[in-house]
Amino acid sequence: MNLILIRALAAFAAISIGSAAFAGENLDRIMKDGVLKVATDANWAPQSFMNDSNELDGFDVNVAQELSKRMGVKVEFVTPDWSIITAGHWSGRWDVSVGSMSPTKDRAKVLTFPAIYYYTPASFAVHKDSKALDKTDLNGKKVGATTNSTFEQYLQGDLVTDAEGAPPFTYDVKPESILSLKDSSAVMDDLRLGDGVRLDGMLGSLPAISEAIKNGYPIRVVGTPAFYEPLAIAIDKGDDDLTAKIASIIKEMQADGTLSALSVKWYGVDYTTVSK
Repeated sequence: MNLILIRALAAFAAISIGSAAFAGENLDRIMKDGVLKVATDANWAPQSFMNDSNELDGFDVNVAQELSKRMGVKVEFVTPDWSIITAGHWSGRWDVSVGSMSPTKDRAKVLTFPAIYYYTPASFAVHKDSKALDKTDLNGKKVGATTNSTFEQYLQGDLVTDAEGAPPFTYDVKPESILSLKDSSAVMDDLRLGDGVRLDGMLGSLPAISEAIKNGYPIRVVGTPAFYEPLAIAIDKGDDDLTAKIASIIKEMQADGTLSALSVKWYGVDYTTVSK
């Protein structure tokens, strides 16, 4: 056996051993340290936001708190940019994303999705002064969405929602231009400036849009939902034990009604089963 082949086999063995050792590494560390580090958004009500006590609150926050409780550990929140979360390769900076992430094929290249925990309608909205009566009225217009989101992918015409239970959809809006911003709040802040000032419309999560309207944003929903988005918990690739643990806990929360109760608490609707 020549030297090059011996070195190649040794390197392969080291990679294999390292991969196997990593299988439960994150879960072991979480249980040893007694802390689950959760990435979420601090500016996306009612999913996650800073409340009047300057504490993170919302549906995703409550789900993360319940997840950590059932794991028997404390929860610690971090709020990196969405594009950093979806890029994967977290290097232990956080353990899990409880941030209403849609599991797409591209994201699955770098992330694992242990469980879908609810579904929400993705809807178009316009300024209240807009003459648009339906989402199709936004064809050829300036439409905003969050960077690296399923909403942006829909507007680009390359969204694939292949998760179990996701209803099919059609591309009913082809904008002239897409304005991509860091989060949905930034998009709605541009839309609220006036009809056509920065945007003619936007595509985003219906619960987030409804929350903004409730808080006085001069915007309104137009037409039926563009698609129904399956939303999942995400972790970095490589830890089958952590995947199984999270999947088991979410299944318990679905079975005992905890997820349904949290959905009704924050949205007034049970989004934990798919709508069509």
